[in-house]
Amino acid sequence: MSKKIALVFGGTRGIGAACVHKLAEDGFDVAYTYVSSAPHLPTTIGSSTTRGYPVDIRDAAQVAKVFADVAKDFGSMPTCVLANAGINVPPGPLAQFDSESFRKLVEINIVGAFNVLSAAAKWVVDGGTIIGLTTSMVRVGVPGGGPYTASKAAVESLLRSMAKELAARRIRVNGVAPGPVDTDLFRAGKNEEALARSAALSPFNRVGQPAEVAEVVAFLASDKASWVHGQIVQPNGGMV
Repeated sequence: MSKKIALVFGGTRGIGAACVHKLAEDGFDVAYTYVSSAPHLPTTIGSSTTRGYPVDIRDAAQVAKVFADVAKDFGSMPTCVLANAGINVPPGPLAQFDSESFRKLVEINIVGAFNVLSAAAKWVVDGGTIIGLTTSMVRVGVPGGGPYTASKAAVESLLRSMAKELAARRIRVNGVAPGPVDTDLFRAGKNEEALARSAALSPFNRVGQPAEVAEVVAFLASDKASWVHGQIVQPNGGMV
């Protein structure tokens, strides 16, 4: 049996890096993408090989090229694709929200995710898995959070449709929608009061850790989740 290959879009920090490590530990060779952060991940994790590729997901041609590069370098198209790459911007009430900030969210979180998911639908191997990262905040109305959560709600809509479209090829499609997770991106611009408010969203009064989300992603990528399809799984500590 040939080795399983995972392609993680946005894999150099936070949740993405944790997913690279966990998938490699579970026996996948892992390709991952980056834009601004130079890769600092090891080239081998256990018996698995990892390799980074620079990709701007806003450019469909770059997204297509990385699939071709992975097939050349690893010997096969990926059996698992994780659409994790995305951004957040400072929150704010809709009436005062900067239109350029919203355009950035649309271009990366919606257009970029479309490019990744569209390419994955074409080239992931039959019987493989596609997983998209969204957010539990889609189901929690938070003042100032509308533009970001709207961009992730669009991703969930794409995933649900893809699940119907790809079932004939035995490709399982799911989303993972964490609550607040302790990453550099999450902490950026937050004071201790804001961090405490985020922790209080869970009855456990803490935020999640990247490794906890990676465990859910790895489960969905595994044969153990053979009957999980078209779902949005929410590791959020009971937030919603």
